[in-house]
Amino acid sequence: MSEMKKYVAYVSSYTTEQKDTFGIRIYDVDVKDGRLIEKDQVDITNSSYLTISHDQKYLYSITDFGVESYRIIKGGDLEVINRASINGMRGSYLSTDYTDKWLFVSGYHDGKITVLKIRDDGGVGAITDEVYHKGLGSIAERNYRPHVQCVKMTRDNKFLCACDLGMDKTCIYSFDATHGKIRQVDTIHSEQESAPRHIKFSREGRFAYIVHELKNTIDVYSYNLVDDEPEFEKVQSISTLKDYHAINSAASALNFSEDFKYLVSSNAGDNSVIIYRIDHSTGKLEFVLCLPISGDYPKDVALFPDNKHLVSLNHESNTLTFFSVDMDDGLIVMNGREMKVDKPNCIIFHKLTGDQI
Repeated sequence: MSEMKKYVAYVSSYTTEQKDTFGIRIYDVDVKDGRLIEKDQVDITNSSYLTISHDQKYLYSITDFGVESYRIIKGGDLEVINRASINGMRGSYLSTDYTDKWLFVSGYHDGKITVLKIRDDGGVGAITDEVYHKGLGSIAERNYRPHVQCVKMTRDNKFLCACDLGMDKTCIYSFDATHGKIRQVDTIHSEQESAPRHIKFSREGRFAYIVHELKNTIDVYSYNLVDDEPEFEKVQSISTLKDYHAINSAASALNFSEDFKYLVSSNAGDNSVIIYRIDHSTGKLEFVLCLPISGDYPKDVALFPDNKHLVSLNHESNTLTFFSVDMDDGLIVMNGREMKVDKPNCIIFHKLTGDQI
């Protein structure tokens, strides 16, 4: 009988309104019962977003000072490596390239993309490029100037995709992996005032999924290389809401299940989670369920590794809520008591490997 896989979960949160400065919490994951057991807290301010390197060895976090790097050690605990400036306003999202040699940070407030070198020890090194988005979007509330919300590489490691929530487009940059430079080569235009928030790629990289905060939709694109140039073609647009929903809803999360069979998103305002089944041949999404998450403003939602449980990070009610999931019947049922966490924003499940076990 094979040994049970062990997981930890990292939850990032804002600390501005808190009395403490623990912006990252580390949990042991009870996969069988669908619960989290808090094991440690990390002293970091306003850790709004996290990412883990593709080799699973390092964790990177947004902070007020720029970015911070950590080594994932035994039991999933974090050992700080260093802190680096991004030479601008605080970031909103970060990710590494697929060689784990470069770190990309998006700037919601200043509309900037920052590229930084990753050192051999996993620490963050020097800035190698800075690109500001320019222009005016639709003159409506916040959607009137660049807000780079998300930066993510294509899985072939050729292009960086930057969702600009303010300009209703995703800019596509070629990436020079020798010098850490980006150059815009294409644009995916979303509908006016739709606000593209996050982009994720299917496991094999053939399909891209963009969730739109204000339009409450996920657009699905096929991705191909044609004469070494990127080609994105829309194959589906699907709502994150049911027909009957709260007004002023805002789509937020975008996460795959560990096995890439499902895609989950969340709706603030409507305070619901939506789960789709993925057709791997076409990339298209099939509705499974859309149900309430018993909290206010679900910033992030994620399936447990068994696809039988789900957790919602409810930013305004300062809670994590837990559910058992029945994919066949399209149902979720509350699973135990809520957990209190101030301003939770992002969760990552991490399978312990090697020396981490």
